[in-house]
Amino acid sequence: MPRRTATMLASLLTLIALLCVGVLIPVPYAEMSPGPTVNTLGEHGGEPVLQISGRKTYPTSGHLNMTTVRVTGSQYRMNLAEALYGWLTHDNLVVPHSTLYPDDKSPDELNQETAEEFSQSQESAKVAALKQLGIPVGTRVIVSSVVKGSPAEGQLHAGDVIKAVDGQEVKQPGDVAALVTKHQPGQKVTFLVVPAKEAAAAEKEKRQPKVEDTVSLATAKAPDDAKRAIVGIQAGTDHTFPFTINIKLADVGGPSAGLMFALGIVDKLTPDDLTGGKFVAGTGTIDDNGKVGPIGGVEMKTVGARSKGARYFLTPADNCAAAAKDAPSGLTLVKVDTIGDALKSLDKIKKGDSAGLPLCKVG
Repeated sequence: MPRRTATMLASLLTLIALLCVGVLIPVPYAEMSPGPTVNTLGEHGGEPVLQISGRKTYPTSGHLNMTTVRVTGSQYRMNLAEALYGWLTHDNLVVPHSTLYPDDKSPDELNQETAEEFSQSQESAKVAALKQLGIPVGTRVIVSSVVKGSPAEGQLHAGDVIKAVDGQEVKQPGDVAALVTKHQPGQKVTFLVVPAKEAAAAEKEKRQPKVEDTVSLATAKAPDDAKRAIVGIQAGTDHTFPFTINIKLADVGGPSAGLMFALGIVDKLTPDDLTGGKFVAGTGTIDDNGKVGPIGGVEMKTVGARSKGARYFLTPADNCAAAAKDAPSGLTLVKVDTIGDALKSLDKIKKGDSAGLPLCKVG
């Protein structure tokens, strides 16, 4: 065989071997890409995303789209060729697998965590929207979770409303721990609670709870301090609303839709049309006081929003620099720090006052 032919054949075989290696050998990476966007003012899966009853609502127009990021599954292992392609693709992001799926958490734990974050984001969106409108929101202390194998297991349940501990009224979650730790481990502590089902029924029927239970528990030693008494619950805050707000959106997790849910609620509860028919998208966590927080994957979300037709993107202040480094053409990135900031910017967008918008800048 001529030397030149042999060299070409060897090179071809080497190339084939490298391609096989690239396809067959998994690498510890995962991929993020633009996910679906959903108009919080519209419908999804055949029903309105925001459903409000017991309060007058008003027509809306335009878009207030929440945005998402699509990620490869926890069990999926990219090969080298896929990782290289992802790195070269402008709209995708390849990250270490452990960034999305930490080794110390199972897939089920991660799914539960993102589901809880999504649920909490909906709750905070409702609270922030109503506070912004000056509509009173009630609060109450509840059992957020019960530790398996603790004295409270089977006696107290997630969602139970804690009225008092040892006869002393409970006004905030910290009161529960303070009253329990007054005891020595082994001593009894008494809870006055409204069972979760009764509390939910009373709220739905707009009445006072009819059932209260007295639960007496023997305290146990804290795992990290044998002198500290515990009963094995985590206390938290729940809210009561003067009317019903339901958010219907399946197959979404995490807290990043909070801002857009809150704005959608405000839009439906006020006669003024917030967008004036404009296509606005955005992202950001939100707390009960309307503070907007940063999220992950903002670059993917801006791409997804622009591909669906968005012209403006409400961007958490802490994400602005990253988003502005590679903003899609035709998409204006608007910096927001609170729900109030977002509403002011929407008013400018509606009026066509783009020059007055607080824009995201690099650095």
